[in-house]
Amino acid sequence: MAISYDVILRPLLTERSMAGAADKKYAFEVARSAGKIEIRKAVEEIFGVKVAAVNTLTVPGKRKRMGAGRPGLTKKWKKAYVTLTEDSKPIEFFEGMV
Repeated sequence: MAISYDVILRPLLTERSMAGAADKKYAFEVARSAGKIEIRKAVEEIFGVKVAAVNTLTVPGKRKRMGAGRPGLTKKWKKAYVTLTEDSKPIEFFEGMV
C-alpha cells in the first residue's frame, strides 16, 4: 500500500476547481496507478475530512514539437475530483484561495 502523500501529488488551483471549492468539490493530481478507494483514504488521512464521492479521469498527453520539428508527447496524468460530505469541514488549504 502506498503512502498517502504518494497518492495525492498536488492540488489543482484553476478557476474551475476554485469555483467548485464553494460546493466542497476539490481537484487533485493523483498517481496514475491510484484507484478511487486509495484516493478517498489518502484525502481523509491528509486533510481530516469525510469524502462522499471520488471521480477520476486520465488526461492524455499533448502533441508538442521537440526541437527541429520532431514530434513528441507530454506525459499523461490522472486527475481526481473529490466531493466532501455535507457535515464535513472544508479543506483549509483551499479556503485562502477562494
